[in-house]
Amino acid sequence: MFTPILIVVICLSLVFDYTNGFHDAANSIATIVSTKVLTPFQAVLWAAAFNFLVYFFVKEHNVAKTIAKIVQEQFITMNVILSGLVAAITWNLVTWWFGIPSSSSHTLIGGFAGAGITNALYMGSSALSAVNMHYILTILAYIVLAPFIGLVLGYLVTIAILHICKNSRPANAEVWFKRLQLVSSAALSFAHGGNDAQKVMGILYVASFTAHVIKSGDPMPNWIPLACYSAIALGTMSGGWRIVKTMGSRITKITPLEGVSAETAGALTLFFTQYFGIPVSTTHTITGSIIGVGLTKRLSAVRWGLTINIIWAWVITIPISALIAAGIFALLRAF
Repeated sequence: MFTPILIVVICLSLVFDYTNGFHDAANSIATIVSTKVLTPFQAVLWAAAFNFLVYFFVKEHNVAKTIAKIVQEQFITMNVILSGLVAAITWNLVTWWFGIPSSSSHTLIGGFAGAGITNALYMGSSALSAVNMHYILTILAYIVLAPFIGLVLGYLVTIAILHICKNSRPANAEVWFKRLQLVSSAALSFAHGGNDAQKVMGILYVASFTAHVIKSGDPMPNWIPLACYSAIALGTMSGGWRIVKTMGSRITKITPLEGVSAETAGALTLFFTQYFGIPVSTTHTITGSIIGVGLTKRLSAVRWGLTINIIWAWVITIPISALIAAGIFALLRAF
């Protein structure tokens, strides 16, 4: 039965997906805008279209299954889900306002886990018993591994392209790379939609069986992926201009060749992790790819001061989101 609190959770989940879309729009469009292949308006429409097209091609939602298992089922309540969502939306808006490319994925995971742990403590259980440590440790490992994989692939793809095109005329190569960047940007947007929308699918699936609309282990209702892909696409269409500037020019200067390399590396990393159901950060991945591209020129081509600030944002996202969710859960329980 669709109770009032379930309806609130559904609405907040789609609001989060929407904020995820405009927060992470920069991941898909920053390089293609900074290289002037597309205007900002064209770029967000392009990215949003491929965010939504995932719905027709991806039927195995492995990332959603992982998210659904982060908190042990006996500690999940509607208040836990509600607290996690409010915390995630709050941190998304704060980081968007200050132009910080933090992870929407990790703020959702941190909020959900933080609320679940708080509930477990109220019930007299230990914090570690509230979460599935296998999935938590995998997610923590890929906070480091995902940007590193993106960095290595960005570096290797750029070197390979430079080697293949070493005898090409620069003017002709520039034209072709601008065309290819449409393809690489589309691939990254497709991977972004498939990876990030699934996190909210996992939350809505958990909410559905917690509210007894479906049974735990039942197939995911079709309305969940349709709603999530639609929300993230609409969010992407709203853009994230503050973060576009950071991602597209302040880390390192990007040309069409380097845009193709960074987007291709980011897309490959996301396709790999999505296949294995690992909820990685699109933001972390494409940032690593851009740094890898910059390293092909020289070490000083990367603005390391800004990069270190971004890394600090990555480090604090999960614990801050967890603390916000814990506070919200305590308030809900009190009232």
